[in-house]
Amino acid sequence: MRVPYLSCFVSFVALALLSACASTAVSTQATERPKPGPYQGPGYDLRLSNMDYPYETKVFSFESQGRNLEMVYMDVLPTGQALRDETVLLLHGKNFSGAYWAGTIKPLIQRGYRVVVPDQIGFGKSSKPGHFQYTFQGFASYTQALLDTLKVGKVHVVGHSMGGMVAARFALMFPDRTQSLILVNPIGLEDWKRVVPYKPFEWWFAREQAKTPEKVRAYMTSSYFDGQWKPAYEPLVDLQVGWIQGPDTEQIARSSAMTYEMIFTQPVVYEFNLIQAPTLLIIGDRDRTALGKNLVSEELRKTLGLYGDLARKAQAAIPKARLELLPGIGHIPQYEAYETYLALLTGFLDEQSASAKPAGL
Repeated sequence: MRVPYLSCFVSFVALALLSACASTAVSTQATERPKPGPYQGPGYDLRLSNMDYPYETKVFSFESQGRNLEMVYMDVLPTGQALRDETVLLLHGKNFSGAYWAGTIKPLIQRGYRVVVPDQIGFGKSSKPGHFQYTFQGFASYTQALLDTLKVGKVHVVGHSMGGMVAARFALMFPDRTQSLILVNPIGLEDWKRVVPYKPFEWWFAREQAKTPEKVRAYMTSSYFDGQWKPAYEPLVDLQVGWIQGPDTEQIARSSAMTYEMIFTQPVVYEFNLIQAPTLLIIGDRDRTALGKNLVSEELRKTLGLYGDLARKAQAAIPKARLELLPGIGHIPQYEAYETYLALLTGFLDEQSASAKPAGL
């Protein structure tokens, strides 16, 4: 029986590939699936085959690094009357999948936007190769190839957490495809490897294998929500807990460890000044997310993950950036401050949409 959807995060690898043999059926009108209660299932498998997403999923098949891979994605057509012929690309964070964008997808399609939401390789319902060189350049390239297959040109790119690093890399690699860039509490606003000691894959792998449902909830409660847990946050825990309780925990831990090392060793912050797209930073200033901060002294730890300061530096570095700080809000504004987040997001998108059209139209 299927478990209902939980509304619920180096160098460039040669891509002599991307033979876009995608099984990409023409998108249909959006059919939102029912919202569930808390997760009660026996566990999720590697590809989340027993987890429904909020909208229909499709598969983009391609080859990379000698492997046949599948990127699962949602492609949701607009339902509103004011059709814009514009597309919003939503990029998930490290501890999440594309499914947690449900609360963002619905109002966007109602405003006339088409919305494309991929699960990156190693995440969600997509392939999770056991031995693979993960790079942000690879993620951006796979995403561009998906858009090519869907015949989507320019996109408004929205990235949260790790997705913000993917989004920034996409904007840097494909400026002609990036109509605007929205970064929602992105990680990577500072280069942690300058102060945090390097840990190899084996360390991250052991750390991931030691996860328990209690540790996942405690981490999210403390790091994301300042110790204040609400029932509305349950879907964010369900994905990780379901995988811990499922049959493929070792492979999930392996993929997670490899992508942690990618995040740690591949900063994008030094290239913010090269981003050409109009950019909006939506930043909860209570966020203190910092990779490896438990590996440094308490004194040094206090200097990491200061998102208010980091956001101001990012705004100064990105030529066409606007900053919206959310006082007292943490790492996931789209859950903790939904109405404010949505108003900022849609307002900026509508503004960029209007500015892209000739005067008088």
